[in-house]
Amino acid sequence: MKHRIAAWSSLSLLACALGGCSPEAQATANAASPTGARLEITPAGSQPSTKGSAENFTGDVVIDPLFAANAHRRGAAASVRFAPGARTAWHSHPAGQTLIVTAGTGWVREWGGQKHEVKPGDVIWTPPRAKHWHGGTATETMTHIAIQEHVDGKVVDWMEQVSDEQYQR
Repeated sequence: MKHRIAAWSSLSLLACALGGCSPEAQATANAASPTGARLEITPAGSQPSTKGSAENFTGDVVIDPLFAANAHRRGAAASVRFAPGARTAWHSHPAGQTLIVTAGTGWVREWGGQKHEVKPGDVIWTPPRAKHWHGGTATETMTHIAIQEHVDGKVVDWMEQVSDEQYQR
């Protein structure tokens, strides 16, 4: 029964978010959250893009924030666009990272492992503290959504740049 109520509450919130309920139903749906959290919509393009820093990236990289951690959510995410040849520096994540490739073709490599080609729809899981890099191929752009959780206020540990030799191997 609890699952049905939770599912109904979720559907009610979704319906109200899409404008499909009265003001009274909206108030009821908002009150349904046991944590006091409210539905949050961040309009596309409402957060400024940033250029990937030369300290942590090689080449042309644009980062579009999607969401940040808050009192009710431990994770953060961004859409990251890599030009051909662009890539991250070697890095790791204290709680691991999920990448969802949304456009183009890219490469990802874990320290000591082989380079893998990734395409739209591919989902890559990097375990906690695994040293790795990712980016576009030498000739193609790649965009992915990067999702990671905070551990003690930190989502990434940046390391040295990926050399051209490491990138090409």
